[in-house]
Amino acid sequence: MKTGAESEVPNLCGLWVDPDGIVHLCLAGEGESREARPATLSPFIWTSGAPAEDLDGASSEGLAGIGAFRTITHARDSRVFTTLVKHVKADGFETVRPLQSQYLLQNRVRLFAGMHFSDLRRCQLDIETASTGGGFPDPRNPGDRVLAIGLRFNGRDRTLVLGESSDAAEKGLLEELNRILNEEDPDVIEGHNIFKFDLDFLRQRCRLHKVTCAWGRFGQKASFRNSRVKLAERWIDFPRCDLPGRTVVDTLLLVQLHDITAREMTGYGLKEAAVYFGITLEDGGDRTYIEGSRIQDAWREERDRFLAYLADDLRETEGIASLLLPTYFEQARTFPMLLQDATLRGTTAKIDLLFLEEYYHARHAISLPAEVTPFEGGYTRSFESGVFRNVLHFDVASLYPSLLLKIGRNPRSDPLGVFIPMLRRLRDYRLKYKTLARTSRDEVERAEAAARQANFKILINSFYGYLGFPGARFGDGDLAAEVTRQGRELLQALIDAFVREGCVPLEADTDGIYLSSERYAADPEALLKQVSAVLPPGIDLEFDGDYRSMFCYKAKNYALFDGNRIILKGSALRSRGIEPYLRKLTGCLIAFLLKGEGESPLDLIDDYRKRIRSGTIEVTELSRSELLGQNPEAYEALMASGGKPRRAAAEVALQLTPRPRMGDRISFYITPKSKGRTSDWQRARAVQLFDAGKAPYDADHYLKKLDDWLERYGEFLGLKPTGGEQGELL
Repeated sequence: MKTGAESEVPNLCGLWVDPDGIVHLCLAGEGESREARPATLSPFIWTSGAPAEDLDGASSEGLAGIGAFRTITHARDSRVFTTLVKHVKADGFETVRPLQSQYLLQNRVRLFAGMHFSDLRRCQLDIETASTGGGFPDPRNPGDRVLAIGLRFNGRDRTLVLGESSDAAEKGLLEELNRILNEEDPDVIEGHNIFKFDLDFLRQRCRLHKVTCAWGRFGQKASFRNSRVKLAERWIDFPRCDLPGRTVVDTLLLVQLHDITAREMTGYGLKEAAVYFGITLEDGGDRTYIEGSRIQDAWREERDRFLAYLADDLRETEGIASLLLPTYFEQARTFPMLLQDATLRGTTAKIDLLFLEEYYHARHAISLPAEVTPFEGGYTRSFESGVFRNVLHFDVASLYPSLLLKIGRNPRSDPLGVFIPMLRRLRDYRLKYKTLARTSRDEVERAEAAARQANFKILINSFYGYLGFPGARFGDGDLAAEVTRQGRELLQALIDAFVREGCVPLEADTDGIYLSSERYAADPEALLKQVSAVLPPGIDLEFDGDYRSMFCYKAKNYALFDGNRIILKGSALRSRGIEPYLRKLTGCLIAFLLKGEGESPLDLIDDYRKRIRSGTIEVTELSRSELLGQNPEAYEALMASGGKPRRAAAEVALQLTPRPRMGDRISFYITPKSKGRTSDWQRARAVQLFDAGKAPYDADHYLKKLDDWLERYGEFLGLKPTGGEQGELL
């Protein structure tokens, strides 16, 4: 995968290619020192012909093998490269972006080679703001302010606080931020929602006061551009901020990326995430809380409490990043890409870079992305519903990568045969670090090895997904289909073996099986030994944990209780969009069923009915939250042209100033029906605009939702559906 070339650029912790094509390196030295060093780059493109014979400063060479792009052209510098791209644009070409990745790929260099995660200079940033209008602060409003800029450098706080509410004081605050960032010179700047709020707010205040956003290295200022990132099925728009030589990390995005796999979180806000990851106690006893509407009052009247609140925000951000960022740090050590891109780009783009690096150095032609036709996926089945005890979970270790290695066939679009050897090396790396994470006597070494094995686990498990992705250059749908076929057969064979041992299968999904077994509850290893005989060589089954109880609701939606905490899987049981009172009700049901103790959901339903009818329930308990699927302007234009359907969250977004953006979460409630206003989208109103007198909530609407909840879950409480308010005992 790599040569020893990276030793020529040891401890590379920052990288930027300027408009003239000069490469600026930042190297970590002894005692946390940083040294700048120049380097060179010859930017390149792949084309189908020889387009640059008459272009001064560019040279082309033919490539070995067959492929759509059989010529590579190098430019003398980035300005020639820009001209070259314009020259071949009409005929089609391929290249690597950004140019920093080209430098890393071309020289087989990696960021942070030779460094530990603890060697990073890390900075957490969080701002507190004030609004003159009483609503959410708008940086475009001259009267709104940045009250404080919280900065934390490797555990050391340097908080900047506005002395007085004036333009001059705020301008001085922004200039002081520039000075401190230059002085502290961090490698990474971390923040929760830092792209869409903190840095964007600071940028607009800097523009207002004519202060340069001098936050980068090498004397460079920040650059902003509209960008988007895909999180599972959702797209999120955000104003991306790039700092030459530094990395910006948004822990809000890292938390959401984490939950794509974990599927356990009910909210992604800083305070919710800090509790989920154990950084802050669940009862909040170890942190300071201030309501958003009280922030500027606290700044004026309770300065110590205000500063404690900001310090806790920084501490929680640091804690979340310390848990989630090491995996991406290891990705930057693995792929020829910047750390910021590692947190924002998908797996396909990352794996492509590894292949392109090999093809570049072999001077071999590359193909167009492979065409992939739909194929049957993995084995997924829910066997039972209800509550079960003595639950065991077994998992086939790296099922798809293991099957790929067993099959041993490279994708059709990989004539160099890079795929299987690379996958085998990555698996070997993972096993090495997995062993080290378990056996090392050094705590720091164990933690680093754990991060590395987690990175390689994600990477090798992604090789199968890469094969079946339509945009993957070296994909192969037929090979992916063969892997899933063998995977389904293998999982079915395992299920049959478990049944022969008297186990009750509960849930199966691709490579894992949950089952109930009173006989083997105390000795799961014995069961593992019995059923492993059905597996072919090279495929290993692992015991992955036991649970006191499991609530099976429907396919891919279940809850587990391990004796200490409840783990939710699937959107039906943990939807962030559901109204809080229904979410609490579902949580109460699950705890009642799994623990066999606590408040009955039926008692809670009675309480909700009384409070909803009397108008004493808080509107925030009834409000629904949804992520915007498109920007308000795009939705408005679509509706004006006769587009459908109308969406409540999008309609609410049109009520707000400033307007939210795609990917933002919108909270709204439903007002009573009136003439010409009967649909939910017509009656949806932003929570922050709630008026109990002029625009109350529709009690009947929310009472009906309680009835619907009982229809779904009543059977698990011994009720049969009746269509009424309470149901009847079965």
